[in-house]
Amino acid sequence: MAAASTSDSTDDVFKQHKVVPDVIPVAPKQYLKVSYKNVLAENGKELTPTQVAVQPSIEWNAENDAFYTIIMTDPDAPSRSNPKFREFNHWLVTNIHGTDISSGDVLTAYVGSGPPQGTGLHRYVFLVYKQPAEIRFQETRVPKNSSQNRPNFSATKFAKKYKLGDPIAGNFFQAQWDEYVPTVHRQLSGKK
Repeated sequence: MAAASTSDSTDDVFKQHKVVPDVIPVAPKQYLKVSYKNVLAENGKELTPTQVAVQPSIEWNAENDAFYTIIMTDPDAPSRSNPKFREFNHWLVTNIHGTDISSGDVLTAYVGSGPPQGTGLHRYVFLVYKQPAEIRFQETRVPKNSSQNRPNFSATKFAKKYKLGDPIAGNFFQAQWDEYVPTVHRQLSGKK
């Protein structure tokens, strides 16, 4: 599938790639700018696990005095045809003050894409929710070298649990296996 241009509505693109309804019931109104070192992750464009190995920078229209949550999730774990681990939580940061991600509470440390060999394209979805206030989240903290509490995550259930409403911004890319994936899998197993 060809990537959509940024002039396409989020609703059209999120439905075309079935992010709505696989991850969220309603598409966000605005695009999230997700920047990796030399490339933008947008509208289902295919990137490699090598390109997305390091945490991206993220921009959205935020209110300086508001708090936000960012989620990065893979609904295609272990594959789109057999998503028995839907969703796999790649990154979760809460209580972000304005757009200063470093001010937030990292509940799940960032891990880049790691689609198993032969499983085809996976969607990696970024969502930003505006919190009603600063929240005391009850989730266990997940470090970057652990797969604990990552499989069978649900962005929608998490948002409902904490009354976050629908995401205000989002974007996504797709990736399939490349030679960097074994490094991601070793990292998640806690091995060097």
